Amino acid sequence: MRFTAPLLRARFIRRDNRFRATVALGDEAVAVHVPNSGRLGELLIPGQAVYIAPREAPGRRTAYDLALARCAEVLVSVDARLPSRLFAEACLAGLLPEFQGYACLAAEVRRGDSRLDFLLQAGDRRCWVETKSCTLVEDGVALFPDAPTARGQRHLYELAKAATAGDRAAVLFVVQRPDAVAFAPHPCADPEFTKWLRAAAQAGVEIRAYRCQVDEERIALDASLEVRLPAMG
Repeated sequence: MRFTAPLLRARFIRRDNRFRATVALGDEAVAVHVPNSGRLGELLIPGQAVYIAPREAPGRRTAYDLALARCAEVLVSVDARLPSRLFAEACLAGLLPEFQGYACLAAEVRRGDSRLDFLLQAGDRRCWVETKSCTLVEDGVALFPDAPTARGQRHLYELAKAATAGDRAAVLFVVQRPDAVAFAPHPCADPEFTKWLRAAAQAGVEIRAYRCQVDEERIALDASLEVRLPAMG
């Protein structure tokens, strides 16, 4: 997926609230939308290089979205809206062997009390898919979440119900950076999510993770990662 407009290099100043930050664009301090509710503490550091995307839309309060942050030698996409688009793009292009053979891909499909990102169908075969954005990597291991996520727990519950009912179900953790070699849940950030993820796997939900290649022009799914689920305590 290519970014729709050239990104502008800026310097991070501060995070004003969950969805708004201030960056220095040249000599000017400008407000940007942060399209991610996670903490992003290892990325949004004062003085850190970031990249912002110009945006125009009626009713917007900021003229830019925060798109990328530099972390050591890599660029990290911080836009939590992208994983579903990246999965759909790769799936429709036939780049994911695990999800080939489905004739229909429907987005934002209600199941129970939640909306899941995708329902893939081929005849009477159905596959429910939920994607999650992951940006935190420690010692080569991508960790999710970086903050408690009750919504994520609800999605796992619905996926587990789908798998128990006989449908295929999968949760995909899209690591929006290239330096991960494995994925694991992050019990220090949300121990309940780790429990729900283990329970979902036991119910038959597929737990998958992919890292991305990221540069100033594009982002794309790159390779699948080893998934490390902790043993039952």
